Amino acid sequence: MSKKIMELLTAFRIYWKKPPQGRYMPYREIASYSLGSMGGRIIVFCVTNMIISVGNVLIGNTIGIDPLPLYVIYIISVLASIPLTALRAKMIDNTRSMKGKYRPYILSMGIPTVLLACGFVWMPYERMSLVVKCIVVLAFNIGFQFFYQFYNDSYSSIINVLSPNTYERSDVISIKSIVENLSPSIINIIIPIAARMITGENTIYDLKVYRFVYPPIIIAGFLLSLLIYTNTKEKIVQAKTHALRIKFTDALRMIAQNKYFWVISFASWIGFLESSFTNILGWLYNYQDAATAAQYSLIVTITGNASLWPFIFSPFLIRKFGKRKLMIFSNALNILCIAMMLPIVRHTGSPRIIWFLVIVYFVNQFFTSLSNVLNTGINGDIRDYQQYKTGIRTDGIFVSVALIGSVVNLATSSVLPAIYERAGLNQTVAKSLGFDGSNVYDVLYNREYFISICSVLVMASVAGAFLNLVPYFFYDLTEIKQKGMVKVLKIRAMFDDYANNVLTDEQIVEGVELIKEAKEYACKEKAPVSKDCIRAARKTHDKVKIKEAKEQYKNILRDNEIIATSKYVLDELERFETERGKADLETARRIIEMGPEKAVSEFNITMRRAKSMPKHTEEEKELRKNTIRLVRDVKAAKKCIAKYYKDGAVEFDSAAFSALCEKEYELRVEISELYKQIKEAKNTNDKAKAEKLSEKLKQLRAENNSVQKQIKKASDENSVYYRAAKPYLDAKRLVAQSENYTHLDQILSLYDGAAQRIKEKASANKGV
Repeated sequence: MSKKIMELLTAFRIYWKKPPQGRYMPYREIASYSLGSMGGRIIVFCVTNMIISVGNVLIGNTIGIDPLPLYVIYIISVLASIPLTALRAKMIDNTRSMKGKYRPYILSMGIPTVLLACGFVWMPYERMSLVVKCIVVLAFNIGFQFFYQFYNDSYSSIINVLSPNTYERSDVISIKSIVENLSPSIINIIIPIAARMITGENTIYDLKVYRFVYPPIIIAGFLLSLLIYTNTKEKIVQAKTHALRIKFTDALRMIAQNKYFWVISFASWIGFLESSFTNILGWLYNYQDAATAAQYSLIVTITGNASLWPFIFSPFLIRKFGKRKLMIFSNALNILCIAMMLPIVRHTGSPRIIWFLVIVYFVNQFFTSLSNVLNTGINGDIRDYQQYKTGIRTDGIFVSVALIGSVVNLATSSVLPAIYERAGLNQTVAKSLGFDGSNVYDVLYNREYFISICSVLVMASVAGAFLNLVPYFFYDLTEIKQKGMVKVLKIRAMFDDYANNVLTDEQIVEGVELIKEAKEYACKEKAPVSKDCIRAARKTHDKVKIKEAKEQYKNILRDNEIIATSKYVLDELERFETERGKADLETARRIIEMGPEKAVSEFNITMRRAKSMPKHTEEEKELRKNTIRLVRDVKAAKKCIAKYYKDGAVEFDSAAFSALCEKEYELRVEISELYKQIKEAKNTNDKAKAEKLSEKLKQLRAENNSVQKQIKKASDENSVYYRAAKPYLDAKRLVAQSENYTHLDQILSLYDGAAQRIKEKASANKGV
């Protein structure tokens, strides 16, 4: 055991600042991301309780807004979020910051989120009429729709750009989830005890509780989340000269090709009733006195602890079964767990009944947490797929399509208020039971209505969970496929940067090794996977043989994976030699000969003709799909030319643009190195050197800001020109890519020199 501990400590020392071989995140970055996520989760936990929804207990039970008016302001809130969501998406996709796509917004959006959250709970709702309450809550929520949602997007989505390795992402998500799960567990322990101390009663829905507990923990959570801002680095696999400001409608067209995104989106849209039961445990404590404050603190600790175990085991389960199988399995068992709640809630009033519900909640939370980990990993994979299919990295595009989800939610969110109303959670029933009707949730004090309402909610949740499960049978993006796609993205970036003379030694070495590996393994056959050799070795009780058998088994799995992913690399290198590739090139060359304007004005393929193309084979299907897409691009280009280029399209100067991008990259490298030198100077108390370097840093940052402004202006011009000349530009890019691939021998010849320079640099750094 001591040997294992020493090996672990040695690994931490070696990989604290540099990642292990084949990985992208050093341990320091993983630790910062995980601890920072703990702070982010605190903010999410608290602010989620302030976001308008039909089942919101803070807005409904505590502030006292009935389900019907709550639904009305929910609709207004969703409609108000549409332009804000589009703005967030555009800002993310078009961010050009040294800190990346997401990191800057953890700071800039976190501060207003904290101010809004603290202000929300301290508003004097007790002195407001129902109408004023609705207006105030709505106003805060419009602010949350932009600032909080932006912060939440940044904090939760940054993992997708911290590593392109799907297994590493899953591992880090699991570690992060274990750490961040402490946040709600701690808060759930504090609240019931704090509520008892503040109010003297077993109520967790008193406004005083929120006022005195939420602000300090929200501020602490924000400060902790800054670890992500300061100690992580985004790593996106794309060419350095990749810079395109993407129009919202263009982003929507791009994502239309991503079938996997629609699968998981559809699952969430039709499974909207799955979480209907979530308030029952709190209601049982608050309205039926099923437990004391101390007991309820223990209960929320137990149920919260259920999330820990899937986080621990998910990396191993993902490697063993894959995300798709696990998602189907966990959702299927979740249906069973929810159904088991029905006989329990129907025995409300029986001694210790809450503890039976706790057991089922625990199991349900286990599978729900596993699904959450899987969903986070799946979202990272589908972003890689998006880039693989379109050639453009557009993370904000997925925020854009949340608008569709908002519209769907508008149509479905009326179902739960209707269920509440029909089950008896309404003013009429409240008055008939002797209450004044000011808070319809008083109905839950009546045991008969409590059982009736909760039973209906459980049945609704079962239906929602089943609908959520079905779409995942159509999800087939495996971990092997994702790895193959990332390898292709690296190859594409290498060739693009070679053509633009910005190729680094690291890119040369990694890209060439991927190609050599693919050529070596492509001709091999997959070996049968069996643990028979391990079982046979165990019978001998020989530790050496057992270790060798396990190593052999791992090597078979590794080789089979390389064989599978090598196909993607070779298909990419040879794609212009296939019939479809030749046909695409022929069309592209014809468009280039016509020029950007004639390619649009004289294009003679109709949508009807494109859709009538044969689709019997995969090649034919892909060719037909590309032609349909080309027809749509031509139609969009005609509109853009008519709007922006009435005197004729002016071709964008891509050479000047590439020069700006190269200059920006050089400045970023210099600035990054200066930060290190300044830190070293401060550590050695060399104030003169630190001041001199700081002055130089100031100049470089000013120069970098100037270059970024020029890039932004050029990017805007490029964006318009891109839409107006998209058929022509896509054709040029395709032909250029095919020509770039002919330079493989030149890149291969650079390998030895690049490898030697990397080795010398590593030796020099080690010596320092």
